[in-house]
Amino acid sequence: MITLYGSPRTSAGRCIWALEEAGIPYTLKDVDMRNKEHKSEAYLKINPMGKVPAMTDGEVTLFESMAINYYIAQKYKKELLGTNDLEKGLAMQWSFWATSELQPPIIEVFIQKVFMPDDKRDQNIIENNLKKLPNLLSVLNHSLKERKYLAGSQFTIGDINAASVVSICPMIGIDFAEYPHIKNWLSSMNERAAFQKYQSLRK
Repeated sequence: MITLYGSPRTSAGRCIWALEEAGIPYTLKDVDMRNKEHKSEAYLKINPMGKVPAMTDGEVTLFESMAINYYIAQKYKKELLGTNDLEKGLAMQWSFWATSELQPPIIEVFIQKVFMPDDKRDQNIIENNLKKLPNLLSVLNHSLKERKYLAGSQFTIGDINAASVVSICPMIGIDFAEYPHIKNWLSSMNERAAFQKYQSLRK
């Protein structure tokens, strides 16, 4: 039985989505960050970085959401990796693009708008990071112009990893009106039962 450590509101959310897509049973264990459970001796044996998510599957222990999702796909539902070399490459490309290029500025803005009290909020951080997003979102929007999914006609782990990042945008005030292909793509994600389950856990 897989045990996934972390809250649906963290990067563990994309792992929950992947597990739901794979259709396998799992246990979700919240980690009490406020009481520093993530720094406890017991948890550091699972993830020595002291972060979430982490996962155990029998004798297997993994941390980092990308690694966890690729493990889930490889072991439990290989079609999520892509069904040919191009799809596999595109799934990986968009996964790493989402987490290395798109996620950092989104999270910087999210932290300032959601977690920082008004008197400590840094408007310069918000504005500087918001300026990075139109170009990044335009790249994604263009890539979806003639594709239903990021790898083409096949839904892959790349869609999970990228959409889990893009879906944060409305929380920081990003309007997708200028990005109709992203909007349509996210709508297709919303139709998936696994995505609906993941979203319901975030509420």
